[in-house]
Amino acid sequence: MLCFFASAADPRGRAALEAVFANRRYFDDTRACFFGVSFDPADESEQRVRDSMPGLRFFWDFDGTISRLYGSIPRESGVAKGDPITVRRFWVVLDPTLRVTAVIPFATDGSDRDVLFGLLDGLPEPGRIGGIELHPPILFLPNVFEPQFCRRLISVYEQHGGEESGFMREVDGKTVASHDHSHKRRKDYSITDQDLRKVTQVLIERRVVPEILKAHQFKVTFMERFIVACYAAEDGAHFGAHRDNTTAGTAHRRFAVSINLNAEFEGGEVSFPEYGPRSFKPPPGGAVVFSCSLLHAVSRVTAGRRYAFLPFLYDEEAAKVREANAAKLEGGSSYKAFERAVSAAQS
Repeated sequence: MLCFFASAADPRGRAALEAVFANRRYFDDTRACFFGVSFDPADESEQRVRDSMPGLRFFWDFDGTISRLYGSIPRESGVAKGDPITVRRFWVVLDPTLRVTAVIPFATDGSDRDVLFGLLDGLPEPGRIGGIELHPPILFLPNVFEPQFCRRLISVYEQHGGEESGFMREVDGKTVASHDHSHKRRKDYSITDQDLRKVTQVLIERRVVPEILKAHQFKVTFMERFIVACYAAEDGAHFGAHRDNTTAGTAHRRFAVSINLNAEFEGGEVSFPEYGPRSFKPPPGGAVVFSCSLLHAVSRVTAGRRYAFLPFLYDEEAAKVREANAAKLEGGSSYKAFERAVSAAQS
C-alpha cells in the first residue's frame, strides 16, 4: 500500500499516518506492506516519521519524481525549488504482482481510512489473489546434475573456500558491487578450472536450454557466471527480495538458474513474493529456472549449509546489450570474454 501524504506536518497527512500506526497489525510484510511517500525534507531531518520493521517504510521523494509519476503533483511542479504546488493526496493499493487494485483519494471527513481498511479486510491471502494458489512462472527441473558431479562441485568449494559476495547497484551511472548483510549474506567460489566449467556448460546446454526453448520459445546461446555458492547457517546466510537485471551491467541477463548441490540444510529456499509465500527446494542436482525480472528471495539458512550452482543465461540480442553497457560496469567488460554455452557444448 502506498500513501501519498505529502508531509507529516500537514494535518491531513498526519491524520492518515496516525490511522496507519493505529492499524499496525495489517502491515507485517507477509500479508501487507506500507510505503509512505513524503516530499518534505523535514519529515526525515526532524524524524517525524521513520521506517519500522516489519511493514512500515518511507520514500523520501524530495525532488517529486515518485509523486509526479503517480499524479500526486503536477508534472511541471518545482518541488525541489520550494515553489507552491497543488497536491493530490491518496492511497494506492497494489496486489502482489504490483498491479493497481484501488486508488482511494483522501476525504475531508476522513472516511477514506474506513474505506481503505475495509478493503484490506476483504482481500484474500497474497498467494490466492486469483482465487486459487498461484504458481510462479518458473521451471522446476530434476536431474540437471548427477549426484557425483554435485559432490565434486562441493568438494571444489571446500578445497578453495568462498569469498563474501555482494549485489549490484547503480552508483553515479556505474554498476558496482555493494555489500549489506541485512540484504544478502553468501560466500561464492568462482570456478577457474576450464574443463570443469565446460562440463557445467554441457549439462546446462543439454538439460536446461531445451526446456527454456520449449516453455518460453527462447534460444539460449550464452552462459554467464561459474560459481559454487554457499549459504551457511553460521553466517545467517540469506538473500532478500531482488531482481537480477535492474542495473546497466546486468540488464542483459534473461534467465537465472539455481541448482541445489545438496539437501543437508534447513531454510535456504527460493521464493517469488509476487506470487505468494510458497518456496522451493529442489533435490540435489535439481534446478529452479526463472526470468531474471521476477522478484525472488532466498530464505535464511537455519541449519547446515546450502551449496548451489548459480549461472545466468541469455542470447545473441542480450549479448549486444551487455557489450553496449560494458563501459558502465565497474572494472569494465569485454565481449570476447563471454561464455557461449551452445558452442562450448558442441566443441
